[in-house]
Amino acid sequence: MRIAAFLEDQRVPFESLPHPPAYSAQKRAKYLRVPGRQVAKSLLLRGPRGLFLAVLPATHHVDTERLAAELGGPVSFAADGDIAAVFQDCEWGVVPPFGALYGLPTVLDESLAPEDFIVFEGHTHVEAVRLRCADFERLESPRRARFGRLPYEPRPSGSDS
Repeated sequence: MRIAAFLEDQRVPFESLPHPPAYSAQKRAKYLRVPGRQVAKSLLLRGPRGLFLAVLPATHHVDTERLAAELGGPVSFAADGDIAAVFQDCEWGVVPPFGALYGLPTVLDESLAPEDFIVFEGHTHVEAVRLRCADFERLESPRRARFGRLPYEPRPSGSDS
């Protein structure tokens, strides 16, 4: 199901934002003139219980060790083939944040505040969606955790992520 149709069915207010092709969340932020902390990127990861989505600000990196501690086992990035297999209704490389639509659990970084608006890619590299984070949480029921870190934030000792 397309995200716009899903949001309409759920009566969630949202805005579709067309933009030039953007293959990263930071590029999306630049094209839309939105701060990177408001642009949510979704990553397909493999954890102790299988594939799951991690959603965090474009300005952050996934700290796999923090996430592994939170989830109780090793965490790694999924292979490109996994992405293509799971998100067959999307353009190649697109990972939308609604794991529930694909039978996947979702983990949301604590730095995305419920009262804020978030922008994320839909099913293509040329259209984004903006909605309130609280609405996203109401629909998705993600697990909240602290696993994002800024690029200049020091890693915990022994971390290699």
